[in-house]
Amino acid sequence: MTTRRITAGYLPGLHEDELQWQVLPFEREGLRLEVSVPVLSAAQMQALAQRVREAANCHLRTMTVAEIIEVIDRAIARLLDRNDPYRREAEAWLPVVSGYDADMVRLGLTGFFKTFRAAQLRRFVAEDFANPAVLDGFQPASKGGAVRAFGPDLLVHSWAGNVPALSLWSLVCGLLVKAPAIGKLASAEPLFAGWFARLLAEVHPPLADCLAVVWWSGAGGIGDEGAGALYAQADTVLAYGGNQTLDALRRRLPVTTRFLPHGHRLGFGLVGAAALDTLKAPAVARLAAWDVMRYDQQGCYSPHVFYVERGAAVPPRAFADYLAAELANLQRRFARRPLELEEGTAVARWQQGVEWAGDDQQLLGPVDACWSVAYSDSLQPLAPTALYRTIAVVGVDSLDAVVPVAAAQREYLQTAGIAAAPEELYRLAGLLGAAGVTRISAIGSMSMPEAGWHHDGRFNLIDLVRMTEIEQSAEAAAQPFASYAD
Repeated sequence: MTTRRITAGYLPGLHEDELQWQVLPFEREGLRLEVSVPVLSAAQMQALAQRVREAANCHLRTMTVAEIIEVIDRAIARLLDRNDPYRREAEAWLPVVSGYDADMVRLGLTGFFKTFRAAQLRRFVAEDFANPAVLDGFQPASKGGAVRAFGPDLLVHSWAGNVPALSLWSLVCGLLVKAPAIGKLASAEPLFAGWFARLLAEVHPPLADCLAVVWWSGAGGIGDEGAGALYAQADTVLAYGGNQTLDALRRRLPVTTRFLPHGHRLGFGLVGAAALDTLKAPAVARLAAWDVMRYDQQGCYSPHVFYVERGAAVPPRAFADYLAAELANLQRRFARRPLELEEGTAVARWQQGVEWAGDDQQLLGPVDACWSVAYSDSLQPLAPTALYRTIAVVGVDSLDAVVPVAAAQREYLQTAGIAAAPEELYRLAGLLGAAGVTRISAIGSMSMPEAGWHHDGRFNLIDLVRMTEIEQSAEAAAQPFASYAD
């Protein structure tokens, strides 16, 4: 077996020989990758936090948002270049640590990175701020006076490792609000964030000390002195992960710390009769299969159930057959990663539950296939599948019947994919929005969010900043003291 070693993280001002290191091993197809991640003491973490704060005050906060976007755009242009060393590293090693098919990762990275080009980032900022210049200085307020947005004094990211390069999203958000930042690597994907920090330092050296990338065991870092020291200094924590992990992290933060969690979510799709003629239905099923296949449903936006309307030329059961055939085709092109014992057991348990449900539910395709489609001809609750390309298709008389089923899972709702005529799209969107859905996309785009989408229905940038206002009274009171007042 060939062994390769990589040092992860990004620690400006600290030398490797000063640190302790933990090795995270990954194996795939005769290759063993050993990723060394840094373990910091409380004193080292405090020094690192102080360094990134001072550097951000000197460099990041003196840049305009337009200048920051230009720097990010140059870094992203390199990540989109398949001949660039950082892109080659990503294509070589992210499939090893994640287990995902190499072509799936390659296509996923390209699609993801394209959403962070300059044009998309300008839209991203404009989505949250009617006047993005409030991030650069005081701007006139419509009610009178002036207003300015300030980013966190220290922003801490805690990343999940279910999707490769997921850390890019929050890193970019932090940069756009000019926040000094320290990110905590996920043990399941400990590579990309450090690469991006190094690339950013190459593209624009003054930013080299404005962010850092660290590691500790477990998102909450219970018992880790470095984690405790960092959380004690952070005024904002942006975290991704399971709900239990996020709850544990919330409980260890000071009450004054702003906590922005992104936890478990349930995605689903609605296919209307207008999309179910003999020409359109196979195409919609193909797009639905891509949403199921991408990263094996590990994203918070991935679908678990497709509700399909009766009364069209292609009935729901036939749509389920189309979907099963497309998943079989995609398995040949993008093979599902080998499952761990616990994951395989969860899939088998889900399949068994379908088979034991009686004649009302059917499991389509071979039980040992690397995908599973469950079909039901009666309305079923919106519930998570076992992931790893397991999907339910449910026939319904009307898509309106799905609304109360979705509303029962309000606290977990996020993405709904819809294939319907324009009038039906807007009507259903109103009903689903009231039920708790925060993102509605085309089927086929569920697992590829647009730049600037409101993650979990919130603002990506506004939630990170605090607003400082100069009231009209202060402006008026200053006038008598002006040099021209006499």
